[in-house]
Amino acid sequence: MDTTEEHDSDLQSQIEEVEALSSIYGDEWCVIDEASRIFCIRISDETQQPKWTVCLQIILPPEYPSSAPPMYQINAAWLRGQDRMTLSNSLEELYVENAGENILYLWVEKIREFLMEKPQSAETDGPETNKTMNTEEDRDHDEDIIQDYRLLHVGANQSADFISGTSDDEELPPIQHGETITDRRSTFQPHLAPVVTPKQVQVVLNKLYENKKIASATHNIYAYRIYCEDKNSFLQDCEDDGETAAGGRLLHLLQILDVHNVLVVVSRWYGGIQLGPDRFKHINNCARNILVQEGYTDTSEDASKAGGKNKRPKSKKAK
Repeated sequence: MDTTEEHDSDLQSQIEEVEALSSIYGDEWCVIDEASRIFCIRISDETQQPKWTVCLQIILPPEYPSSAPPMYQINAAWLRGQDRMTLSNSLEELYVENAGENILYLWVEKIREFLMEKPQSAETDGPETNKTMNTEEDRDHDEDIIQDYRLLHVGANQSADFISGTSDDEELPPIQHGETITDRRSTFQPHLAPVVTPKQVQVVLNKLYENKKIASATHNIYAYRIYCEDKNSFLQDCEDDGETAAGGRLLHLLQILDVHNVLVVVSRWYGGIQLGPDRFKHINNCARNILVQEGYTDTSEDASKAGGKNKRPKSKKAK
């Protein structure tokens, strides 16, 4: 099959899949931009009064399903840390097991299965009974959704590195903690580690989540860029952790500063007062400060000229 025929076949397969999903899920399925192949589905734990709900947003690239995975984002302010990583890895695993096939129905039902198991092990109320934390994120959601997608998803050939997990002898890179920024009772703190493989990213994240203070943050937003010398290209990804579009903005900062082989995490502890767009300013300022501190870029005046580099570790404990 030539490229044109394969493209036509993929498009027809997408059309049929979307029609089927719309029929199955009804009002839960939403078309955001049909021309750009952007869709969204609201998934809950199927109770009459849902306790756990997420929004799965999807972009279907022209090569899907034959040779490329869907790009996706899971939006749920309550879904953080290890739970988010576990769910994302399970979706990646399903794709690899069914490469070349339509995957969206399997993804939706895998997420629903995850949500239905969640209340059995959770002692606290679900997010549908307490939406205090969600209002600020929801307000900015519509304007940020489309621009942020392309940054979010690791490609199929890269995702296998995440799925394979971390080996017992994987070395933990040095982790640095930056100074906090506090505004209207919300506190932001950056963390940084040099990384050269996706496995190291996961090792660092797992280590950070061992810190009870960091694990309890309302959001742990992160982004990383790894330079692949053999391919002369970058492996990069980011995570909002419920702070809609924050991960994409953070990754964009790393791209502008031209830093590489580094993971930056910004923890936010929400103080009960909405900050609006100022929260993105604080997240990026935290990230820039620790990049300067650790020698990955120069001062803000020279940042546009800077390149990435590894720097001596400095000792600063998480606050």
